[in-house]
Amino acid sequence: MADEETKKIMEIIGNPEQIRNIGIVAHIDHGKTTLSDNLLARAGMISDQLAGSQLFMDYDDQEQERGITIYSANVSMVHEFKDDKFLINLIDTPGHVDFGGDVTRAMRAVDGAMVVVDAVDGVMPQTETVLEQALKERVKPILFINKVDRLIKELELTGQEMQERFQKIIAEVNRLIRKMCPEEFKDEWQVNVKEGSVAFGSALLNWAISIPYMKETGINFNDIVEHVNNDEDKELASKAPIEEVTLNMVIKHLVNPKDAQRYRIPAIWNGDMESEYGKSMSTCNSEGPFVGVVTNVETDKHAGTICTVRMFSGKVNEGEEIFGVGSRQDQRVQKVGIYSGPRKLPVNSVPAGNIAALTGVDYSTGETIVEKGYDIQPFEQIEHVFEPVVTKSIEPKRTSDLPDLIEALRNRAKEDNTIAISIDEETGETLVSGLGELHIEAKIERYLKEQGIDIQVSEPIVVYRESIEGKSEEFMGKSPNRHNKFFMSVEPVPQKAYEKIMAGEVPEGKVRDQDEQKVRDVLMEAGVDKEDASKVHNVYKGNLFVDRTRGVKFLNDVMELVVKAFQNMCDEGPLAAEPSVKLMVKIHDASIHEDHVHRGPAQVIPAVREAITRAMLDADATILEPKQIIRIDSPSDKMGQAMKEVNNRRGKIIDMEEEEGSSKIQAALPVAEMFGFEASLKSATRGRGFYNLMDQVFEPLPKNLMKQTVLEIRKRKGMKTEIPGMEQEQ
Repeated sequence: MADEETKKIMEIIGNPEQIRNIGIVAHIDHGKTTLSDNLLARAGMISDQLAGSQLFMDYDDQEQERGITIYSANVSMVHEFKDDKFLINLIDTPGHVDFGGDVTRAMRAVDGAMVVVDAVDGVMPQTETVLEQALKERVKPILFINKVDRLIKELELTGQEMQERFQKIIAEVNRLIRKMCPEEFKDEWQVNVKEGSVAFGSALLNWAISIPYMKETGINFNDIVEHVNNDEDKELASKAPIEEVTLNMVIKHLVNPKDAQRYRIPAIWNGDMESEYGKSMSTCNSEGPFVGVVTNVETDKHAGTICTVRMFSGKVNEGEEIFGVGSRQDQRVQKVGIYSGPRKLPVNSVPAGNIAALTGVDYSTGETIVEKGYDIQPFEQIEHVFEPVVTKSIEPKRTSDLPDLIEALRNRAKEDNTIAISIDEETGETLVSGLGELHIEAKIERYLKEQGIDIQVSEPIVVYRESIEGKSEEFMGKSPNRHNKFFMSVEPVPQKAYEKIMAGEVPEGKVRDQDEQKVRDVLMEAGVDKEDASKVHNVYKGNLFVDRTRGVKFLNDVMELVVKAFQNMCDEGPLAAEPSVKLMVKIHDASIHEDHVHRGPAQVIPAVREAITRAMLDADATILEPKQIIRIDSPSDKMGQAMKEVNNRRGKIIDMEEEEGSSKIQAALPVAEMFGFEASLKSATRGRGFYNLMDQVFEPLPKNLMKQTVLEIRKRKGMKTEIPGMEQEQ
């Protein structure tokens, strides 16, 4: 069976025009994995009877238990369309917002996305998020409206009423595409019923329909209503098989890698498009130099590390040595494979335009990989919609398990870069940060138990941010040996400039000579003073370091240490050692000892930290708390109870609307108050209310809570309880 499958795939793998790389994306519970099963049944990988219930792509035990997708799963299959054979490389992605990182990474690997929307629920917050993730990576969408059988059976809608509902969903999806799509595709990428880039159906009952298929077969909406009402699901599935309709839509309306890479590469790679690499990637040339990007990493207890790689140029061969541009490491590819759910079908090589499984190479997600002996500008970092805001402390119950714990967590961080891990190797205390409680529970706690490591887990901790409210005077910091002095000030980065930095328009790290003009122009346009914008020396986690000095002797010799101290302060602010954001730190002057022995790290770093700390306190250092903007859906008669839950947790109602006995409430809630919110909401609304994350923001903590919060964080971290700048307050 596997040999037959491999043979079919290998006949097409070298012809990019016959390939489609697609992701299935949706809000949680809208039916992505059920749809994937149907497509696999078509490919002969699972039986038709099991399609929709086997959840072949949810092959992790935990996914089957929870009934949700936690990991992205890949599969390659062959589909025949108009006498031609096509290779479809499919990725089924999670819908729960806590696993949004997997969706973002999958979008780097694919060129097209099938957006699945529940016909009853319509477009939900997470539908908007996954669409944004796709469009940011220049991934073209098509639409499948699922669970149409529920409109007929449960809501008893007529054919006409169903079409009105579909039009509303399509209009909303097109509104989002227009809002978030790159300018050149705003019109071209709109989904269109008549053209057939929209299909309707029931993944559970294995049938689907589109306007072109209706014209071809003579089936109409009234026939569908009749079949569903008469429980003739099997007959309907044989007349309008879901795989036929949706895969035909994929072939006809989604893009092959050769066409897609022409516009995707300039958007996700900052290198020279006229170079050999640029030309080869933009034409998807399998004879060119090898370039790939690691879009997923998994650890297999038998095979070791397996990297999922989107091939953009050249080919990768079994036994070949490759080079990781970010990690600067050469590694040998032990095996090359094609995905088939939990199985990897072994092949000798995989060319450009495909998604490959490489065994034996141990790179992190997002790594750019090339042939050994070569080097290129790495691909843009894979940007995630939300950042980690919930942390748990994890310790092994047995000290002997500490090395295994550290190793297991490092593997996990490589696989999922929305998980942040900091390890104190002396004490063994490990802080794991994720997008939510479920994220940490599913991806870390459960994983460690499966590895046989017994752990103690703390209650969830919220990660705050430190910032400033005003502008400081210049402050001096003196080195412990009193031979070096640094004069610094701080002020807030303007909001618009901060947004541009976080969107990647200003590159992280030291500002290189060739980037100076671009950085200056972007920052000036966003409200930064011309003099400051042209003197930015370093960009770090949303903060700017500006060199306003003139002719200071020996400053260049210690500048690396000065920047390191600035980055230390960005990682751990003065109030509670939480990360700092929106700081523009300026160095105005310095007096530095001529002998390098007297200006080492132990002298320079404390001096710069002292100057920045004093400046931050003078500029009204403050704590920002993470808040989640959520949408609550609840029956109208339970709306009062839902709002009460929000108000009880320092929440703020932003917007409210009612429609057909159902209420939608938009609210902002502090993450610190969100633990247990889901259970309370269910209880208050008799199990009928639920919420979805729409956005995440950081806002100043109310002044009356600030001192207590800072004190609690300092105690937890084992810091002194005297709070800088607050000692005088009662």
